Amino acid sequence: MTVSYKLKVANAKFGGFSKLLFRWKGSIYKLLYREFLVFCLLYGFISILYRCVLTNKQQEVFERLARHCNKFAKLIPMSFVLGFYVTQAFQRWWGQYTSFPLPDNLMMVVSGNVHGTDERGRLLRRTLMRYANLSSVLILRSISTRVRKRFPNLEDIVEAGFMTADELKKLNHPSFTLGG
Repeated sequence: MTVSYKLKVANAKFGGFSKLLFRWKGSIYKLLYREFLVFCLLYGFISILYRCVLTNKQQEVFERLARHCNKFAKLIPMSFVLGFYVTQAFQRWWGQYTSFPLPDNLMMVVSGNVHGTDERGRLLRRTLMRYANLSSVLILRSISTRVRKRFPNLEDIVEAGFMTADELKKLNHPSFTLGG
């Protein structure tokens, strides 16, 4: 689950990043604390075992085993793996960013392909662009806090002129399905 803290950290203050890290709802610590506790317990157990239980000869065998395992750990290029992960995350974000339709490009296509200088052609172009802007507003309401504040409910979208009252009724109708 993604938790947005944009409103809490919008202004830069001293210690703001530290406060953000320790907010529990979507904190990285909440996500990883179980694994960290298991790691600490295992590390403590092995350390106590190594220091208090094993003899000198057994400690030497343990050290040789640790060096042997370390040789194989170097075979995994962590910088490559991390770079691959960052590249994949960035490509996913960039794909989402570039797939968002811009009204300007769509307006050029509509004005070039929907012909007519009469009232019908003008209304058709206007309605198509209103639908494009409406879809942008509906998408941005789900990902932008500013747009959500500006349009907290669908009636505000109707008041702004992106949607008509009849379209709102159709959208809220129980038998309405997207694409059908």
